[in-house]
Amino acid sequence: MATQERFELTKRRQQILRLVIQEYVKTATPVASETLVRKYGLRVSSATVRNELSFLEEIGLLTHPHTSAGRIPTDSGYRYFVEQLMEWQPLSSDDRRMIRHQFYQVRTDMEEWSRLAAAALARLSQSTAMVTPARSPQIHFKHLEMLSVYETRVLLVVILRDGTIRQHMLTLDESITQDELSQMANKLNEQMQGQSAAQIASLGSEEWSRLERQVRDLVVGTMEQLNRWECEPIIRDGLIQALSQPEFAAVERTREFLEILDQPTLLAELLGRALQQNGVQIIIGGESRHKEMRNYSMVVSRYGLEGRLEGVLGILGPTRMPYPRSVSSVHFIARLMSELLGQLPG
Repeated sequence: MATQERFELTKRRQQILRLVIQEYVKTATPVASETLVRKYGLRVSSATVRNELSFLEEIGLLTHPHTSAGRIPTDSGYRYFVEQLMEWQPLSSDDRRMIRHQFYQVRTDMEEWSRLAAAALARLSQSTAMVTPARSPQIHFKHLEMLSVYETRVLLVVILRDGTIRQHMLTLDESITQDELSQMANKLNEQMQGQSAAQIASLGSEEWSRLERQVRDLVVGTMEQLNRWECEPIIRDGLIQALSQPEFAAVERTREFLEILDQPTLLAELLGRALQQNGVQIIIGGESRHKEMRNYSMVVSRYGLEGRLEGVLGILGPTRMPYPRSVSSVHFIARLMSELLGQLPG
């Protein structure tokens, strides 16, 4: 989590800030002092609560819309809440049991895990969920096949250690038999087995044919592209749940949110931060250097087997987010995905 300036708040001010955030998350309307006193049975007057609200606004934890007497949290207010006041809210046993059952029904299907994770996160958080499939942080070569398709057309199949498969169609200057292609593939497999893109790029000699060099370069290019985080596919779910939030009653806000989801490079950068840190990370509104994110928060986590198979999952929604439930949802799904990956045969 990002670190903000620490505020020394009295217990009463902490309580009032917590209640303002709790009430605003529920209702999406500014919170007045009278509401807090009446609804939460505070043993102080509305005037005293108003004074405390004014203080919290002065130090930047609350603000108020133009004509409203009620207050709403600022980004700093949410940050103080998640770092100082938020209490852990584990998922219910029913939720945990149902999610585990869904995953164990497709125990060995890694692609289906990603889709299930996105669907579960979207349901639990009522926000848009995003998941990147787990893969090796550093791509390594496993195997290739060269298959004659038609005269001078050859299908190159590249298989990487993390299970990724990529295909390329080659057009040769002259035809070559399948036996010759198989011999060439065996030679390249022997020399490239287990190598990284950089190691494969250094292979080759004057004895290598033009086609062998072409195949090597295609393998290197494929691996280098996959090593770039921005190219990682992002599986999404929960758009309908997210757009049902009252923030999106305005067409402009809906368009803004859809434009964010339509920027894979932006999402990849934000999700990629989770790979650099352990645990659940929370990015709140204006804390991101991207101005289009000023009204939104992300809760993300790395999952998988460190150094072997890693991915990222998380949720994106308005800053008026139920952070305790969002954090517990992301934490549980990330832990479950890591557990499942750990059970795969070596």
